[in-house]
This record gives sequence, C-alpha cells and structure tokens, in this order.
Amino acid sequence: MSKNKQTAIVPIRENNYAEWYQQVIKAADLAENSDVRGCMVIKPWGYAIWENIQRSLDVMFRETGHRNAYFPIFIPKSYFEKEAEHVEGFAKECAIVTHSRLENDGKGGLKVAGELTEPYIVRPTSETIIGASFAKWVSSYRDLPLLINQWANIVRWEMRTRLFLRTAEFLWQEGHTVHETEAEAMEETKKMLEVYATFAKDFLAIPVIQGEKTESEKFPGAVTTFCIEAMMQDKKALQAGTSHFLGQNFAKSSGIRYQSRSGDFEFAWTTSWGVSTRLIGALIMAHSDDNGLVLPPKIAPSHVVIIPIYRSEEEHEQVMGFAKDLEASLKQLSFDGVKIYTELDDRDLTSSERNWYWIKKGIPLRIEIGPRDIAQNTVMVARRDLEPRDKESVELSNLADYIVNTLPRMQEAYYQRAMDFRQANTIDIDTKDDFYKYFTPKNSGQPEIHGGFANSHWCGSSECEEAIKNDLRVSIRCIPFDAKEEAGTCIYCGKPSNKRVIFAKAY
Repeated sequence: MSKNKQTAIVPIRENNYAEWYQQVIKAADLAENSDVRGCMVIKPWGYAIWENIQRSLDVMFRETGHRNAYFPIFIPKSYFEKEAEHVEGFAKECAIVTHSRLENDGKGGLKVAGELTEPYIVRPTSETIIGASFAKWVSSYRDLPLLINQWANIVRWEMRTRLFLRTAEFLWQEGHTVHETEAEAMEETKKMLEVYATFAKDFLAIPVIQGEKTESEKFPGAVTTFCIEAMMQDKKALQAGTSHFLGQNFAKSSGIRYQSRSGDFEFAWTTSWGVSTRLIGALIMAHSDDNGLVLPPKIAPSHVVIIPIYRSEEEHEQVMGFAKDLEASLKQLSFDGVKIYTELDDRDLTSSERNWYWIKKGIPLRIEIGPRDIAQNTVMVARRDLEPRDKESVELSNLADYIVNTLPRMQEAYYQRAMDFRQANTIDIDTKDDFYKYFTPKNSGQPEIHGGFANSHWCGSSECEEAIKNDLRVSIRCIPFDAKEEAGTCIYCGKPSNKRVIFAKAY
C-alpha cells in the first residue's frame, strides 16, 4: 500500500493496529465506553450485528434439538463453593452483591444498608445456578438428554478492557446439557464445536482451527475443553468459541442424578458451550481495512444503501420517487436464505459524505442514483470489497440479479482472503532459536505486526508451556483435531513429541 494513500482510518493497521481497531469501531459507530468503568454501550449498528449472530446461531441450536430458557443473574456464593476448581478459576473476576438497599444517610446522600445473609455473585457463567435447576428437572433416564441454551449477559470484573474483546459486562449465549452416558456428552461437546466452526465459516467468513485446549487453558472445572481459534490481521489468535466436556464434576456438585435403566441412581454427564460479543471483535479484526469496517454480507445489518444525487428541488422530487420505488422492489429480494435489507440515505450531506459514511460502516453495496442514471435506466453500484472510487453502471433490469449474485460472491471472497492470510502466516518451526526469533519483534520500541501461528512440537509438559508463555507471551492455542501423528522434539526442552500444536500470541 502506498504510504501517501488517503484512508478514512488513522492510524492504519500497519502503523498501530490496536488504535486502528478502536478507530474502526468509532468510525462505524458500533460501540463506546460507558460511564461505568470497564463496560460498553453497544450502539444500534453494533447491536444489529449481534442480533444477526444471535438469530443465525439460534436457528442452528434449534435444529440440533436445543431450546432456550433463562436463569437468574444472581448466584449464591455457596453454589460456587460446591465445585472447588470452578470457584478458584473465577474467584478474581467475580462481582459480588452484599446489600439489598440504599438509605438516606442524613447528610443529603445515600448509604448502603440491608446486608444480605449470603452474598450473591453476579453471573460470570451459569454452570452452578443452572445445575441447581437441572437437579430438579432430571429424575430418570427418560428425562435425558436435556438440551438447554441461554442468551444472557455476563459480568467478569475486567479492568484492562477493550471494546468487544474484553469488557466487565458482555453478551453471550451459554449452552448447558445433561446426558445419560459419557459418550453422549462427549458427542454433544464436539457437535456444538462443529456448529460454531460452521457458523464462523458460513456467516462470519472466518476460517477457524478446531482443537483441544491444554490442561492449563481449559475451562475451570471441565474435564476437557475444545475450542475454535481464528487468526486476526495482526497475526494474533482469537479464541472464537469453546465447548466443554464437564464429565460428572458439576453433576456431583449440583446433585444431578437420574434413575438408570437398571433402576440404580447415577450421576449424569454434562456439557457447556458458549460464544459472545467477542465475535464482533473477531469480525472487525479479520476483515476490516484502513477505510473502516468490512462486513460479510450474511452478517451485515443492511446490505444495500441507496444514495440519491440531485442539485435542485425538481431533481430531488424525481430522484427520490425513483429511489423509493427501487427500495420497495429490493425489499422482496434474498440471497442464501438471508433477507436483503436496504437503507435509503437522503440526509442533508454531500453524496461524498454519505458514501464515506457507509464505507466506514461496512455496508456491502452502495447504489448511486441521479437524473442522468434515471434517464438511462441505470444505476451506479460500488462494492465494499473494491476501492472506494470503483463503480460500475448496472442496467436497472439487471440490478436484482446483480445484487443476488454479487453478495454471495463477496461472502465467499472474504472467507478465502482470510484463509489465504492464515495459511501464509502459519509455519512449521522445529528449533527453539527459530521459534523465539519468530515471536520476537524486530523493533521493540514500536508495536508491529509480527509472528503468526507456529505449528510446532510440544512434549506435553506444563513447565515448557509456562516457560514459553513467560518468555514470549505465546501460548498453545489448541491441539488441533487434525494434527497428524509424527515423531519430533519439543520446541522448548527437546524431549520426544508425537504431535504438533498451534502456538501464537493471543487476545
């Protein structure tokens, strides 16, 4: 890219990726920091993206037999204490309610009063409170499997926050299921990870690697955690979803038992799995450019914006009549099962200002209409995946076909571009010197994009894993499901290894 090229976002990605990310969010008007420290306000365009994520995933959950429910945001402290590993994993992130009311302090202010007999934890995750309900709902093998999902908010007390990626409160879904056998629970855990991977590919246009987390990286209280990992444009990894095989740990702590087919009472096998508004951060960092947000069409809040162009009141009346008729006709269209949504932007701004507004918001297609276009029965169309000034004339009679055919091609192209980027920045590394060189910035005085995914051998030792993390801030993102058995030596200690894992810096 030319150093002199004008861009809508400053700084550009290669100069300061972290600040570029914040400026894309601001320019697209997705979210802003709240007056409540560590929290965010999700604005309409950003929330519409989340609604599309929610709507699409909800269909996939329902098709796999799950149903939605809702559970309390407050969890008694004693519930957390029943599962030791779980409480230890979340103890430092918990927000705690200790009082029930405010009273006049006699000095014009308020004082906290009504101390609770037992503190409540504001939901950081719901295994314990949902487990209490499941223990009431399950009594026989005939009640199983129990397949429940919840759309909710979560509070994890973060002080070093970044919009969509790490905030004290965020939105998510959490699936919780109960099964008769270990095999059925493990099948569920892997099935839902596959749902996430399919959603990431088909809707977010983000390629992901499916794999297993190491012991130190798994969910607190889980037997096994599976994940999907994606590469962002700064070559860091982002965990885009997790699915946990909980074994009987939470069933025992919550008392989830059922009468088996033989008449005995046994503890059930449970799972949990979730994704969050972090997926919006993934969308931004995987696809956006130095002119703003880029959205794969299947997840975009709107797909087409009509921008009328006129110079006089007479032209305004003519162009707006044409534009409104076009808007009405486009409302009948869909592609790949997705209804096409259209914006009509007639604000008192120049056509250039309106164009750039929508470029920065990432709308896939922009249609300009002026008196000359009406006379020729054509429109000018610009695509977000091309340069801002690239436009083509499309016959009005061909416009519907153009839109319906172009949007899926854009969707596929975004996925392929992200896949090509990941493949270009994933390498096999077999020596410790090369590994450390790969993850060490060449210019430590200025943050830069460096590294990527290192596909390297690991002996399975938590000591080696921790040493690499301490030295380089590089972690094992996952042990890929498709990792091939092969003889090698650990990238850190040199001991024998039979499989490569994915190392990367991560969010």
